[in-house]
Amino acid sequence: MGTILVSACLRGVPCRFDGQHKASSEINETLDGHDVVSFCPEVAGGLTTPRRPAELSGGDGHDVLDGTARVVEDTGRDVTAEFVDGARRALAAAQHAGCTEALLMPRSPSCGRGAVYDGSFTGELVPGDGVTAALLSRNGIAVRPAPGT
Repeated sequence: MGTILVSACLRGVPCRFDGQHKASSEINETLDGHDVVSFCPEVAGGLTTPRRPAELSGGDGHDVLDGTARVVEDTGRDVTAEFVDGARRALAAAQHAGCTEALLMPRSPSCGRGAVYDGSFTGELVPGDGVTAALLSRNGIAVRPAPGT
């Protein structure tokens, strides 16, 4: 069935901002038969676990890649460089492994696909993609959000 890049938190790695993971039997069933490359762009970009919550400000991940939006923590600290670096590392890992598809954590400023938090830290969603999802998509890797998360 091929090799698929998967958000590491979906594979049970406690690397989310809150130090938790999002593994589930539904995700494991979805990945059955695939070779899996687990990857956390935020950790790869140099952020710690746990870490402050971060959201996209001024647009989505495509806008961040274009230099017109940024990623900020709830304290106001700009972490755009870390998110972009992590996205580039995720792309390199996916390309190295021959991934043509990615299953990513929904709503994340890195991995969100189709909807991301709006930057207000109030739980509001807006249409868009996270930084890693945007970069993978721009490079021909089909990105989809994980089911049931």
